[in-house]
Amino acid sequence: MILGKRKVRIETERMTLRPPLHSDYRDWTSLRLHSREFLQPWEPTWATDHLARKAFTNRVYWAQRSIGNGSALPLFLIRRADQALLGAITLDNIRRGPAQAGTLGYWIGEPYARQGYMRETIQSVVHYAFHKLDLSRVEAACLPENAASRGVLEKAGFKYEGVAQSYLQIDGRWRTHVLYACLRMDRRGRTEVGQA
Repeated sequence: MILGKRKVRIETERMTLRPPLHSDYRDWTSLRLHSREFLQPWEPTWATDHLARKAFTNRVYWAQRSIGNGSALPLFLIRRADQALLGAITLDNIRRGPAQAGTLGYWIGEPYARQGYMRETIQSVVHYAFHKLDLSRVEAACLPENAASRGVLEKAGFKYEGVAQSYLQIDGRWRTHVLYACLRMDRRGRTEVGQA
């Protein structure tokens, strides 16, 4: 299903998940800058223009195109109580045909970490992926030592599936990742997390 021009909004218990807007630039830049040391060990190396307005404008246009052609669902986490930007999540690499799958990537600003926002977000996006996008599988990967990310995936119903060697460049180096997945018709029960 191609999302087309319709507006994508997902309401969770405490947040509205919606695509980025040009007007989010200052809030996004401030949160990323404030959370830089917290985020950088887990992310690809930031480009020199990462926080520049032009780079953000390109990000907004990419989000619009990706939603329009059905290849990705990039969303910002907006807390309804005060309209604060908390972080972002992207269901990317949406594959149709026999796969019916997509890959999650996400980040949360340091002031909002460990308050259940990302678990709430992941569960809502996975529900949307299964029931609105008709996906069968949502995947995610994280560094083995990223206990917070592993924990949130497990609490959100993802199961550990294995290890991918040199999976992504993180903080300037090729890094091995642990792989997780959530299936629409999951009968696997609890999986044991292996040593990576």
